Amino acid sequence: MFRNQYDTDVVTWSPQGRIHQVEYAMEAVKQGSTAVALKSNTHVVLATLNRADSELTSSLQKIFKVDDHLGIAASGLISDGRSLCKFMRSECLNHRYVYESAMPVTRLVREVADNAQVCTQRSWKRPYGVGLLVAGHDKSGPRLFYCCPSGNYYEYLAHAIGGRSQAARTYLERKHEEYPDASLDGLIGHALQALSASLAEGELTATSCNIAYVGRDQDFKELDEASLQPYIQALRDAEGGDGGGGADGAAPMES
Repeated sequence: MFRNQYDTDVVTWSPQGRIHQVEYAMEAVKQGSTAVALKSNTHVVLATLNRADSELTSSLQKIFKVDDHLGIAASGLISDGRSLCKFMRSECLNHRYVYESAMPVTRLVREVADNAQVCTQRSWKRPYGVGLLVAGHDKSGPRLFYCCPSGNYYEYLAHAIGGRSQAARTYLERKHEEYPDASLDGLIGHALQALSASLAEGELTATSCNIAYVGRDQDFKELDEASLQPYIQALRDAEGGDGGGGADGAAPMES
């Protein structure tokens, strides 16, 4: 795990051409709770697992609303996620004040990535130990990005980060052809299926996960437990009936 003299700061390269402090930050994302995101032609859905340290404490908030048209899901060091969320909210407010319009999602993601990249070039800083799934909707349609601690960012149709996220990504890759034409209910069903696949034990409940969405003519909104329960029940029915192939049969949304 430790690389001796080559991992003492973020500006020292190893003989193999690697910066180990950045790799450690990326490893911190893998230690976090699973977060899933996927998009259709009209909506983007975020889903996270709630993982409490004990039965005596509540879980940390992992989905944050940045602006009416945009939100994020974080995995890793959530305190770093809150700091980046505050930065993103400030950028959105400044853009609205100057241009009297919502900030384009791509521009905001680039600002976040530039901010994270600075932390990989200053010896008195450390990289952010959090990965962000950024979901938004602007004039170009629904957008989904992943912001990495290294300062890189990638656009996705669907993605999963955090602990045991490989199982979720396997599900997302298997069903990816269904996402573009899926309804909002169908997307939420797929997100819950992906989260369920990442569970080491137990089953998904309305209290063990969070769902949020944003889309065309719909502001960013996080579902409460009552609104989420029909989707959980549909997931259980699908898993019990046909082995999980009924994501598009999710219950309609409650108003």
